[in-house]
Amino acid sequence: MKTLKYLFDRNLAWAASIKEKDPEFFSQLSRQQAPEYLWIGCSDSRVPANQIVNLPPGEVFVHRNIANVVVHTDLNCLSVVQFAVEVLKVKHIIICGHYGCGGIKAALENQEHGLIDNWLRHVKDVIRFNEESFKGLDHAEQLDLLCELNVKEQVTNICNTTIVQNAWKRGCELSIHGWIYNIENGILKDLGACITSDDMDF
Repeated sequence: MKTLKYLFDRNLAWAASIKEKDPEFFSQLSRQQAPEYLWIGCSDSRVPANQIVNLPPGEVFVHRNIANVVVHTDLNCLSVVQFAVEVLKVKHIIICGHYGCGGIKAALENQEHGLIDNWLRHVKDVIRFNEESFKGLDHAEQLDLLCELNVKEQVTNICNTTIVQNAWKRGCELSIHGWIYNIENGILKDLGACITSDDMDF
């Protein structure tokens, strides 16, 4: 049986190095969780939420899935959003995509990928909604554009959930942000898709 011992060894070394710098780190961390941010990002292993924004554990509540999609029938995602908004009282929800996303690339391709195609149907809808915007672009430009448009679509989707709508109706301080991450240089970009309760007409 393979137990991945080297990962446990790495964990011990990591925990020891943290405790050496701050002996109280883990005892303080274990007492409470009070993040101000919910990060909904892609499952891609190159896009770790805490590291990208240089925040320690406990500061960012995270949900990740293929292509950072918010679907109204995805109880996993919605449960995370509800817990973040109603229990943790986060003040910001960040939808963060990334350039070069494999899920986005697969949605652009005209071929079958198996089970994932059912999930990527939501991204294909983004292409359909914005068909004119893709005309005249080469494949790389289409991929970058779809990565951005997908983030904006998910911002709209999360704003339309009953969870966010009800939080705004209750007067909660809650902002939704659409960002994109460039794996090639490590830089985040704000897509100008920030929405707050002030932007809604109840």
